[in-house]
Amino acid sequence: MRASVRGASWRRVRWQVVAVAAVAVWWVAVGDEAAWVWAETADEESAATQTAELRRVVDRIRLVIIALASALGTLFLTIAGVRWLAANGEPGQIDGAKRALSGAAIGYGIAILATVLMDILDWIVSVGATGSGG
Repeated sequence: MRASVRGASWRRVRWQVVAVAAVAVWWVAVGDEAAWVWAETADEESAATQTAELRRVVDRIRLVIIALASALGTLFLTIAGVRWLAANGEPGQIDGAKRALSGAAIGYGIAILATVLMDILDWIVSVGATGSGG
């Protein structure tokens, strides 16, 4: 009974984190500088200006997602370290802590890889736009 109550509270926390992340991404996307959202201003602006504004919004969304992923990764890394310290030498608890540490490390690796891939994609798009790659 106690384990199911604890599992329900973790599910609630996970959904709260997802809701906060969704609100943060929405706030960044529809901020004051997101003029690309409104159709009447799109007619008056050139394609280069629209593209620049869209790229700024995408960069802001990317930064928010990276910040959230880093914060969550650090939180899970801390929790795994506390689990290892509290294991009291029990092999099952230590194994669970090791798996949690591995999961946090894999999450950090994915976040770094995503950042590198976004930089490569940005370079490719800028080569097509300017013809010189920068």
